[in-house]
Amino acid sequence: MKKNHNGKLKIIPLGGLEQIGMNITAFEYEDSIVVVDCGLSFPENDMLGIDLVIPDVTYLKENIEKVKGFVITHGHEDHIGALPYVLKEINVPIYATKLTVGLIDNKLKEHNLLRTTKRKVIKHGQSINLGCFRIEFIKTNHSIQDASALAIYSPAGTVIHTGDFKVDYTPVFGDAIDLQRFAEIGKKGVLALMCDSTNAERKGFTMSERTVGKTFDNIFSEHRNNRIIIATFASNVDRVQQIINSAYKYGRKVAIEGRSMVNVIGTAAELGYLRIPDKTLVEIDQIKNYPDDKVVLITTGSQGESMAALSRMAANIHKKVTIKPNDTIIFSSNPIPGNEKAVSKVINELSRKGADVIFQDVHVSGHACQEEIKLIYSLVKPKYAIPVHGEYRHLKAQAGIAKDLGIPKENIFILSSGDVLELNEQEPARVTGKVRTGSILVDGLGVGDVGNIVLRDRQHLAEDGIMIVVLTLEKHSGNLLAGPDIVSRGFVYVRESEDLMDEARIVVEDAIDVCLDKHITDWGKIKNIIKDSLGDFLWKRTKRNPMILPIIMEA
Repeated sequence: MKKNHNGKLKIIPLGGLEQIGMNITAFEYEDSIVVVDCGLSFPENDMLGIDLVIPDVTYLKENIEKVKGFVITHGHEDHIGALPYVLKEINVPIYATKLTVGLIDNKLKEHNLLRTTKRKVIKHGQSINLGCFRIEFIKTNHSIQDASALAIYSPAGTVIHTGDFKVDYTPVFGDAIDLQRFAEIGKKGVLALMCDSTNAERKGFTMSERTVGKTFDNIFSEHRNNRIIIATFASNVDRVQQIINSAYKYGRKVAIEGRSMVNVIGTAAELGYLRIPDKTLVEIDQIKNYPDDKVVLITTGSQGESMAALSRMAANIHKKVTIKPNDTIIFSSNPIPGNEKAVSKVINELSRKGADVIFQDVHVSGHACQEEIKLIYSLVKPKYAIPVHGEYRHLKAQAGIAKDLGIPKENIFILSSGDVLELNEQEPARVTGKVRTGSILVDGLGVGDVGNIVLRDRQHLAEDGIMIVVLTLEKHSGNLLAGPDIVSRGFVYVRESEDLMDEARIVVEDAIDVCLDKHITDWGKIKNIIKDSLGDFLWKRTKRNPMILPIIMEA
């Protein structure tokens, strides 16, 4: 690749900074754009009724002729989840490793996009040329198989993007992270390192995934007479492999519950990332045919999600599994920030049913702690540090690590989504502008049709309810023919508040009389007068502000 000494490489994060989730970054050099990852995030508590949140890709749409492809680091939702929505507008090829492509294919199938989307499976160590970029996939370890770091070679210099990673010298499946390759690229000179910051506040090293297998073994040997139910992330194939190993060792059958769990395990087994001994897996309907000490159930719901399998079991609304007093239930995950309350509620409900709940020492993170981050910096020796993947405090913690390792403060960039960072070897890097970014809300089949105004209305309805005032006016004279009838939902229980409703009706009648006396015939004005007078009355009487909808009909 020819070095071009004057050109600038632009790095534009379109999401994924300021939060865990919705990772998507554009790399642009002259007439080429390569997009790394395309993830979703889950709705905040105040986003009522929203299912998913995806990034605003207006910038890519405006530059569609430059976009060469999506390069995906690994198969987690916060890196692949938005693809089916974004591909409908930006149909370019996808490049990823085998398991990642398998998981993306599941999504494309659901959205009927398999035929129209080009996918290419890349092996670790392979490179692809996209426009004036060359991108090399480097083997890393993470809590899902086939994770990659990317070396992005551009005429302005080389950028290494670690993806989500940890350093695991004894992985459950496959090889350890290719530290040698990081060092080789580092020797040749690296312009910038974009490194995972999720655990940048945690000291030391992340434990090997294999340590969880030993813990499972101990739990299985201590609870030989109990039925065992384990909740974990569907995507953690290695974790599932270790549960299956322990189950096989102790002569137990394994059943799998939860749609995402069934999907991922099916794909992983098919592609050879899971080794399941013959006759170990049974259908969930069959577990009743085996004694409790001969079954293990692997399920979704380790984050307390209300509709996930474990939560339904805890709430007694699961069709096929009822929690019994002798069950041992293992939470093999840590609560994601914000989910602590939901998880603790499920643990309490399970404990109340007499189950023994274990949630200590049965999880290790998939992200690098401080010592591993230092190791990558020391091998790569980047000129610039750009912390990625995390909330602001995580990015700041990594900026601190980079500074301790001798990277000058002015060479460390904590970016915000939308910032355009321009860099090359010659001139100092700087943020030169901002592009449009944001969150697009997905509700059912509607993408982006629920915005701030609709959300504000939903919050208003949720907090104070609604009152609908229906009346009929005569066409020419404007006299009141019928009504006003008042219907209320979520405001007060009408049967116990008849006095209040009667008074409200009188207030509305008075307001209409005022309009007629003043010969106001404009419906908009009449509606506003009704709203104002009823709103004032209800606030005085109840200190509540329901949404008021006057409906006027003409006869």
